[in-house]
Amino acid sequence: MIDWLLDPLSYDFFSRALAVTTVSAVVCALLSCWLVLIGWALMGDAVSHAVLPGVVLAYVLGAPFAIGALVLALLAVTLIGGLRDTTRLKEDTAIGVVFTSLFALGLVLVSVTPSQTDLSHILFGNLLGASPRELVQVLVLAAIAVGLLLVRRRDLTLFAFDPTHAFAIGLSPRRLSALLLGLLAVTTVMALQAVGVILVVALLIIPGATAYLLTDSFGRMLVIAPATAGLSAVVGIYASFYLDASPGGVVVLTMGLVFTLVYLFSPRHGLLRSRLASRARRRARENGAAAASAAGGATAPGTSAPGGTRP
Repeated sequence: MIDWLLDPLSYDFFSRALAVTTVSAVVCALLSCWLVLIGWALMGDAVSHAVLPGVVLAYVLGAPFAIGALVLALLAVTLIGGLRDTTRLKEDTAIGVVFTSLFALGLVLVSVTPSQTDLSHILFGNLLGASPRELVQVLVLAAIAVGLLLVRRRDLTLFAFDPTHAFAIGLSPRRLSALLLGLLAVTTVMALQAVGVILVVALLIIPGATAYLLTDSFGRMLVIAPATAGLSAVVGIYASFYLDASPGGVVVLTMGLVFTLVYLFSPRHGLLRSRLASRARRRARENGAAAASAAGGATAPGTSAPGGTRP
């Protein structure tokens, strides 16, 4: 068992892949708690897809991929907010317009850009090819994101639960929303190396959704989500190594499996518990109805009630 765990670590590429995936999963899981609570799952999907043209343009200009991705992520959230605030369009419609347009632009750029580099890893991730420089990049972005989340945790939580109350006590919901969107852009760029554009939304949603089914306390969500995400990342990377499968895909499948188990067996909100509780309530109603019917029959007209006399 020990050899099974230690042998892969003798390869530098595996160690870097494990570090990149675990850090990305934990940071995305922290942010996912707020995204799930506010209902911004589609926003995470939009930003993760909208960065594609930025990555391609960065390649053309010879700039770091992270810079291009970050610029397009910030542009995407700005365009979404602008459409939402200056038109009659609702937020989900604005998201659909912006992210599909930018993602299509990225696909066109990939198809027409002459490249000796396989740009498909932008879509599907390139964990096993992570370089020491990219590992440092992930660690720096993770430190920035976690630091801001911890410093503004109380304000962001109040904004998520009750933006009206947050405004009443002097907080700016608009600025807090912009901060969350900026952090979403940063974490999306950070996670691109791990799972690519297509699967990054899973890191931003599944851990928070899993924690939400396990507890009613937001403080506990902030512990459960990164814990399950980090464990899934480690299990997924090891499984992909021994199965010779896509690392990003296996990590996301592992998270999906954990979510499925929680959905079925959660002691608070699991499907089986809900079914058992519903069945118990139905039996209680049936027993109550039977008892009421029996009591009604015992005192039917023409019979003497206990202690009474027949007329």
